[in-house]
Amino acid sequence: MTTPKTRRTSNSTARPAVWLLCLCALLSACSKPDYHTTDGASGKFADLRGKWLFVNYWAQWCAPCIKEIPELNRFQQQYADQANVFAVNYDNASGAELQQQVKKLAIELRVFEQDPAAQLGYQRTDVLPVTFVFNPEGKLTATLNGPQTVEALAAAMTQPASAP
Repeated sequence: MTTPKTRRTSNSTARPAVWLLCLCALLSACSKPDYHTTDGASGKFADLRGKWLFVNYWAQWCAPCIKEIPELNRFQQQYADQANVFAVNYDNASGAELQQQVKKLAIELRVFEQDPAAQLGYQRTDVLPVTFVFNPEGKLTATLNGPQTVEALAAAMTQPASAP
């Protein structure tokens, strides 16, 4: 008894497209992140679009910064659906030293391991604390000097863009 042979059909025109699609997916999954945070997270700044982005600079020796941290923590909790809030150590502390400062000051925000100023296209200032505000499209809309409150940070999301 002989069994019928199955005929293998090959859609040779579809194969290159499938391979290209797989290669693109693989490359996008392997692309280098723009930032890393002290809690082990990493990502691309473009993926943060769609929400407001607040980037706050602080230092452990800055009394107004320390006063502002609880407000930033509360703002992130209350407005998590509308805003991403990140902190940056002004003195460029890193590793265990940065982790200790974050813990000591009870910073609940995600803290960048590296200063993002160059990547986000703004100049750092010598004023502390300072918060840079980016709208959901990624445009810098405000530079808030001095300690902020939850209300002031929320108001920054409703104000028209001003020259930072």
